[in-house]
Amino acid sequence: MMNNRITSLFGIEVPIIQAGMIWASGWRLASAVSQAGGLGIIGAGSMYPAILKEHIEKYKASTSKPFAVNLPLLYPDIDAHIQTIVDLQVPIVFTSAGHPKTWTAPLQQHGIKVVHVVSSSKFALKAQDAGCDAVVAEGFEAGGHNGREETTTMVLIPAVRAAVQIPVIAAGGIGTGAQMAAAFCLGAEAVQVGSRFVATPEASSHLAFKQAIIAAKEGDTMLMMKELTPVRLLKNKFYEAVAAAEARGAGKEELAALLGRGRAKKGMYEGHMDEGELEIGQVSALIQEMKPAADIVKELWHDCQATLRQWANPGWASNTL
Repeated sequence: MMNNRITSLFGIEVPIIQAGMIWASGWRLASAVSQAGGLGIIGAGSMYPAILKEHIEKYKASTSKPFAVNLPLLYPDIDAHIQTIVDLQVPIVFTSAGHPKTWTAPLQQHGIKVVHVVSSSKFALKAQDAGCDAVVAEGFEAGGHNGREETTTMVLIPAVRAAVQIPVIAAGGIGTGAQMAAAFCLGAEAVQVGSRFVATPEASSHLAFKQAIIAAKEGDTMLMMKELTPVRLLKNKFYEAVAAAEARGAGKEELAALLGRGRAKKGMYEGHMDEGELEIGQVSALIQEMKPAADIVKELWHDCQATLRQWANPGWASNTL
């Protein structure tokens, strides 16, 4: 167990947070992570209001451990999602893709902790000014939708840590205990891990997508569609179509038409590996096998502690040079 501002804020045992990824983060994954001592998150971005309600209810039936809901603020049914979160007494909400000031205070009035995802120290300050309890600083190595700044996690975490007084959670390119330890050394008080938890039996993603993640190598993902909404994609035929369109100077309208509707569901949930949008992070290159979510939590925490102990050893530097 560890006691810091994040573990105290959320009532969790270890400072490991599972990201709320679309088409992956249902109640089963969230429950497995929370029961292992971390914080599981249900990803509302790919859910209709009735589906979110179902997942929250199933989570609560499976465990009494703390959990959160990830809520993209640009979601069209945002009011319905907020009402569901309040009615079902969700204890923690992670917001993203919008201004945190809109919903932070209303949620906190119901006793809900609010954390906002940011891609720069400027946005971290806005989240702090909005009253957020913590921020997730997400580097551009992360999978899915991303910041336009292309700031790496290694640079972003210390910049955000220097800018705000609220706790900082590191995200983007974190999938091993050594990377988690590095995030702590840079000023984070917890890590949010996404891609590593997709390759688990509990993730709701299609098996073909999970197998593609395990097979991924360095350079197999790329940040695309910056004219529309930046998103990191695993390379496939859809990626090649986007790359060709961008190479000829396609604008927002053409990219939106190419993306269409349901492209992410087609790839990540239904398993159409050629035509689907496959959102995953750079750290997929380090994922070699499928593991239960609880095993990943234990492994991350064990290896993080081992790395920090090694770093604290006075002979560490001379032994490794």
